[in-house]
Amino acid sequence: MVLTKNDEAASPVIGTIRMVAVTVILAAVIAMYVFGMPANVTKTKIVAVTAQLDTTESIIIMYQGGQDDASLTSLTITAPDSVICHTIDKTGTLSDSGTIYDRPNIGAVMKLDPLPSGWPSGQKHVVVVGAFSDGPGQVILDTFV
Repeated sequence: MVLTKNDEAASPVIGTIRMVAVTVILAAVIAMYVFGMPANVTKTKIVAVTAQLDTTESIIIMYQGGQDDASLTSLTITAPDSVICHTIDKTGTLSDSGTIYDRPNIGAVMKLDPLPSGWPSGQKHVVVVGAFSDGPGQVILDTFV
């Protein structure tokens, strides 16, 4: 009985497919680092704000703080009538003009009063955006009251 010896472990086609797969994977990993994909991920800030409508139709906004409180520089609030206000001191005083903004203390209460004609009818849409010293602004609250 004569045995023949086969030196090939896999056919040339399977070897070529393996080489192409390895090349594609390496190209994807290198492209990810060259184009900076990991660097573009921003960390979500953790701070809290609550909003409620009181009996006089004013909107009461309270800053609750959070683990990223130290990097918060100010809050920007968009009222239901599209007026944009900024916090200008530690107590949460709001102003719709000026360029000096400040971070409110934890527990600061901000009050949005309606125009003499009142808020627009229906639910009142309130958006609060936080500005942070170590990154871009972030929507903290987007709600209807």
